[in-house]
Order: sequence, then structure tokens, then C-alpha cells
Amino acid sequence: MDENRRNMLIKFPCLIPQNADFTEYDGYIQILDEEYRMNIKLPKDGKLKDARLTCDWKLEQILKKYDKIVKQRLNQCENLSAFLEELGSIAEKQLCFQEQMQPTIQRNNCAQLISELENIGWEKVVSVNADFQSFQIKFVDLKQRQHVMQIKLHSQHPRQAPTIIVDLPVKFDIVWTASSTLLDVFNQFVHNVDLYQDLWNNLNELDRKTWILEPDNPTFSATNRRIAISANASIQITVDPKHPSSLPDIKFLGSNQATNPLRENMTSNLHLWDENEGLLHNLSSLLEVTFPSPSNSKKEDFSADCGICYSYRLGMEIPEEVCNDSRCAQPFHQTCLIEWLRGLPSYRQSFQTIFGECPYCSTPITVKMSIRK
Repeated sequence: MDENRRNMLIKFPCLIPQNADFTEYDGYIQILDEEYRMNIKLPKDGKLKDARLTCDWKLEQILKKYDKIVKQRLNQCENLSAFLEELGSIAEKQLCFQEQMQPTIQRNNCAQLISELENIGWEKVVSVNADFQSFQIKFVDLKQRQHVMQIKLHSQHPRQAPTIIVDLPVKFDIVWTASSTLLDVFNQFVHNVDLYQDLWNNLNELDRKTWILEPDNPTFSATNRRIAISANASIQITVDPKHPSSLPDIKFLGSNQATNPLRENMTSNLHLWDENEGLLHNLSSLLEVTFPSPSNSKKEDFSADCGICYSYRLGMEIPEEVCNDSRCAQPFHQTCLIEWLRGLPSYRQSFQTIFGECPYCSTPITVKMSIRK
């Protein structure tokens, strides 16, 4: 084994020869206690000047300013081992220089970020973390709703886009370039908030004037509402955030006796839906109902506990299965009712439907097993 190959094995043990000719090495080179990936391909004659050197992006960034020197040393070094030692020395000096300059760089970055926050307006800044890498910025819309955007800067900021967390009904994808600023992100956020004003205006009216059974505390991203109609019936609506005035998806919940008339009314009144009117007005006309209001009723009147477990919530589930006998009309969690019916001697199942008797009045009752998302 010649001297160069021996030195390679001793000084660079993590660079592994890939063939018997020792014309290709692949592996890692250690610089200041950190390993960097590297691949070296030599021509058959072994001359360094024609070698191809590739490394990971971190080492590439370290050596970026020394590209001409690296090429020069490839032409002048006697062997690969000597070249790699010089390469390591260059990288070490650059890393030490970067470490010395880091406080200055950090001060410059902080000054730049402070300038960008000033452009947004300090009154809109909710919080800034200690390392100046995370921010919360608010925007108050025309209806005085406060929207908060969380920004987490990338370690390669501003070359890489920051991570953004917002409460919007549709995924928020920012447009980012190396010259983008926090103000650019804020303006994109404001634009998206403005897009959903009609949606939130309609949903807020429902939240104020009807009893919302679910969700308990709607977020800006929530486009669904479960609205109480009576003790035995409610509707679950899902609104299209981009077309909030159009007919939403409507699911009827409750006993057949209570919900069948609502279904019939909807079928008969579809022509009455007017996209120039609000959701509440249209739903009332469509279903021919006056929704119970917080001004004239209590929420407890429409949120009866499950007749089996005696609680309203079972995880994310609320009582949706209702006895069809109007004299009983006891609600149950679907899970509780399925388990109850499976324990009866008269238990019968056909495909996804279970047949049995109401635990309270023994009226025949069925429950369809659904796959919950």
C-alpha cells in the first residue's frame, strides 16, 4: 500500500474507498468535532486537478468564499491526503471566523427584524420571544375580531420561509423569496383574513342568535355548527368558506319523527334560498322553523344527557341517537346505544344497522354504525 493510501486510512478513516483502484471515496470528514458528508472521484491516472469533489450543503456554505483557493490547491497538492488536510484547515479558519462574527451578525439580524416589526407597527405585535426568532402579530378586522398570526423564523432566514400558524378555514400558504420581509407575510395574512369576512359575519350571527351545541367555542377555522331546533332535533351545517352564502351541507340529527318534517320542508323550499340573505334567515325559511334563541331559552333545554351513561359528552361524542317514540324521545350516545343493544337477547344486526329496543320505553329502535373521522 502506497504512502497516500495509508495516510488516507489513518487521517480520514470515515472516507471509505469505493473500488479497488482507490479512485473514489465516500463518507465523512471531521472538522472541529463535526462530521460533513463528502464524495471524491479521481480520474484513472489519479491526478487531483481533474478530481470531482462534492459535499453536503453545510460544508459547501463554509467553503463558498474559498472556491478559487480550493481549485488551486487541487492543482498544486501532491496527493489527496495532503489536499484534504488543507481543506480541513481552511474550513476550520472560516468556522472560527464565523464564531467570532456571530454576535455582530446577531445584532445586525435583530436590527433588521426590529425595523421590519416597526414597518408592521408595534401596536400589532402581541409577543416576541427572547431569542428574537418567534413572533405573534395581530390584525383586527372591521368587526373588531382579533386574528393572531404566529411566526417562527427558519434557521436559514431569510433564505428559507418562516413557519406560519394561523386560525383560518383554508390552508394558508405564503409566497416567500429571499428578499421577502415580515411585512410581506403580514400583508398576505390580512388579505386572507379579508377573504373570509362574509363567512365569519354569517357564522357569528348564528352564534349570537341560536343555540350552538357544537363546537363549544368555535374558532375562526371552524366552518361547521350544530344548531338546536328542539329538544329532539338539531341540524349540523358545514359552510363552504369560499361561498358562505350558498346552501351549506345540512345533516339532520334526532328522532325520525322530529327530523322527517324538517327534511320535507327543505325539499319543498330549496327555491327560497337567497344568496343575498344571511344564513340564519335562509335556514329559517328553508326549514320553516324559528330557531330557539339565548334570549328566550336555556342551552340545557337542548343538550340532554345520554340515557345510558348519564353524561352529555363522551370524548368527542354527544347524544345523537334518539328514541322515535315522542312520549320518550330519550337521546343516547351512539357508542352507548350500540353497546346496550348488543347485550340484549333480542339483538339483531343487518349489515351496518343494529336492531333492538329502547332502554327506557322498549320501543323498537335502530342505530346505524358509522365510521367517525
